[in-house]
Amino acid sequence: MTKVPGNQPRKKPPPGKKPPTSGAVVWVGAVGVLGASAIAAIALSRSNSGSPNVPTTPPPVVNVAALPGLEAGPPPWPAEIQHLGARLHAIGLPALAREGSTLHIHQHVDVFVNGKRVIVAAGIGIGDGFISPLHTHDESGLIHVESPTLRSFSLAEFFAVWGVRLTKTCLADECGDGKLLLFVNGKPAADPNRVVLTPHQEIAVAFGPPPKPVPSSYRFPSGT
Repeated sequence: MTKVPGNQPRKKPPPGKKPPTSGAVVWVGAVGVLGASAIAAIALSRSNSGSPNVPTTPPPVVNVAALPGLEAGPPPWPAEIQHLGARLHAIGLPALAREGSTLHIHQHVDVFVNGKRVIVAAGIGIGDGFISPLHTHDESGLIHVESPTLRSFSLAEFFAVWGVRLTKTCLADECGDGKLLLFVNGKPAADPNRVVLTPHQEIAVAFGPPPKPVPSSYRFPSGT
């Protein structure tokens, strides 16, 4: 009987020697690794709530004298809501029916007066039936920037929304040259109007002696 070459039985490899890996298996494995790497890269790029590049040009300077309802006494300072709509109008921010999603980033702010920590109020920027693009949900100091348009926002605007005066020399009713200190990620800053809010900043505002050490980072919750 004539044997057909293509139908000959395969020889077994010697004991202890593994058969060669198929080229197709190697190719599929490589594609799988590359695909997983691509997915991880995409997830990392979207880790900041999926927001696009944040504008860094400072917005218009806040005219503190035009803001109604500013807190006049010592801390703690609640979220001033009665005049919130008027303050938003004065600084050119919209009163939104719901949180925006075009720009969605977060920062953390610590506030100190004469060495004592001040609670950042919950509900800043949340009115009766409307919400500011800048707001807080709790007393953690986490600032939420949730805007329907791509624009820059400043630290001065956040304090205006809160209803607390913040200038280069004043924090609420405390004023004095050289006594107000600002820090962004541990580095000094001079003007709250020029502190543009960008993703995952740690901001410290201190009137009087700053804490030691000055906060320079913050562990942001997953997904923020």
